[in-house]
Amino acid sequence: MSTLPDGRYIDDAPYDPHVDLSALDRTDMDAPNWVLVWRKFKKHKLGLISGIFLFLSYLMLPFAGFIAPYTPNERSADYLYAPPQGLHFWHDGAFIGPFVYPITGEADLEEFRWRYTFDTDAPQQLEFFCKGDDYKLAGLFPTDTHLFCAPSGSTVFLWGSDRLGRDVFSRILYGAQLSLTVGLIGITVSFLLGITFGSIAGYLGGKIDWSINRLIEILRSLPELPIWLALSAAVPSNWGPVSVFFIISIILGILDWPGLARAVRSKFLSLREEEYVRAAEMMGAKPGRVIRRHLLPNFMSHLIASATLSIPAMILGETALSYLGLGLRAPAVSWGVMLNDAQNLASIEIYPWTAIPMLPIIVVVLAFNFLGDGLRDSLDPYKG
Repeated sequence: MSTLPDGRYIDDAPYDPHVDLSALDRTDMDAPNWVLVWRKFKKHKLGLISGIFLFLSYLMLPFAGFIAPYTPNERSADYLYAPPQGLHFWHDGAFIGPFVYPITGEADLEEFRWRYTFDTDAPQQLEFFCKGDDYKLAGLFPTDTHLFCAPSGSTVFLWGSDRLGRDVFSRILYGAQLSLTVGLIGITVSFLLGITFGSIAGYLGGKIDWSINRLIEILRSLPELPIWLALSAAVPSNWGPVSVFFIISIILGILDWPGLARAVRSKFLSLREEEYVRAAEMMGAKPGRVIRRHLLPNFMSHLIASATLSIPAMILGETALSYLGLGLRAPAVSWGVMLNDAQNLASIEIYPWTAIPMLPIIVVVLAFNFLGDGLRDSLDPYKG
């Protein structure tokens, strides 16, 4: 009996034609491709953890209003730039459940800043499944029930409040609905254009290929940021937040497709010479069917990995435009809009929690990159 490097073994005995092959372990031989990909992906710990985190993040989006204790534009005039209130469970050695210490603020006229003090002798227990301001669950069902609320006469600013007294934690949850969705819409537009033009250029070739390549080269030669600024500035200022959101998403998708189209074209140039493609053509398959049924499935692994690596670029694009004041605008709430409100460096130095919206952007972009790396390694048939 000989052992292979991966732990399996082979029998050195002479071949017996009467052996019962049904008793052999054929798990790897019979497993579908997605099972093999999943087994390899599970070994990429960062990719797996990032995938779970992103899945939970997107699963949370319809319930952001339920999880957030406040609505995004709800203001507390007495708590401007309030510091984060830590969530506590023990007071004077006794467990009393989740609570916060109430805060009181006063204006410091010497340093021109707000100063707050915590009353550590009067813990305020949080209320759960309580009534608050109205919102729409999943954007469809009006309700006023929140997961937790501040006790009567107190506040619960887990990550502090901004210059208008709005809860940063609640606004980040609401902002995720736009900032995370813009990547999905943008990548959909980008993939529709990139796959369509790339597959036509790579499969048909000739003058069509030449024309599409020149268009790709023109688009890729244009400076990205000025084009973003010009197109975003062309959006009418009287449009509503929803209209601007979709236009920004489409703009990001339109500017992102040339890179994907070039990758699809180069792959199709090699795949179209394969025997199974020639066989399909000889059997009378039309170009559209050959592309859909024979070429794209062989390129799907690259497309999946490319999508996970392109979405963070869309998120950063929306963040940059909104930060510059040319993307989404108030009363819409996105992470870029929140950073636009907190771009005063002097305020960040005094009230550092106003820069917290940077953290979810960094974490989400890193998670998408780790997930993309894990998928790329798992879908690559030549990687061990």
